[in-house]
Amino acid sequence: MAEDTPVKELSTYSKDTPVGHPNFGGRAGVFVPTEAFDLGASTTIRKGAGIVGFGNPDGSLTVYFEANRFDETSLHKWENKIRKAYDRLIALAPTVSKAKMDARTLELIGYIDGVGITLRHPERLTHWLTISNALDTAPESAVITFGRK
Repeated sequence: MAEDTPVKELSTYSKDTPVGHPNFGGRAGVFVPTEAFDLGASTTIRKGAGIVGFGNPDGSLTVYFEANRFDETSLHKWENKIRKAYDRLIALAPTVSKAKMDARTLELIGYIDGVGITLRHPERLTHWLTISNALDTAPESAVITFGRK
């Protein structure tokens, strides 16, 4: 690569990113922060948070997140945080746990819908939970179904 060639920053927004607000039971993306996300300076997304959302026509992401700020026991597990954020997103619930973000700061690792969560890159979730000192909240498998077992 020539030294005068500018480096182009890559976006994680792709053809696989769900676009537009999903309907009740519809599919949304599951995200984790990338190295471009400044976790130390963030006043929104906290370590170990569950992050769900969708792509916007302008290439940004709208995300809802849950970090269990008040240490509610029912939200200890990561999949419960994801489900809580998803329920807020679907209901368009008023919340401060919502943001429009540059797609370079988040990576799509899977999907959530009314049936469950499917992780396509569980190793990225493991990394996120490890650097968050929250590996004990990790799901047992890459596919989590809601409802009866």
